[in-house]
Amino acid sequence: MAYKISDECIACGACADACPTGAISEGDGKFVINSDECISCGSCADACPVGAPAEE
Repeated sequence: MAYKISDECIACGACADACPTGAISEGDGKFVINSDECISCGSCADACPVGAPAEE
């Protein structure tokens, strides 16, 4: 199951830097995860300072 970034996102980019597949990009005011590319590894959640990424 893919991860999704909540509205808690502060757009710092830590999740995108941590993503091994490059599935995370900057969206409108927060980062977004491409569910087709997400491998549910949890690297984004581990890197996020506010806990915005979570499994859907």
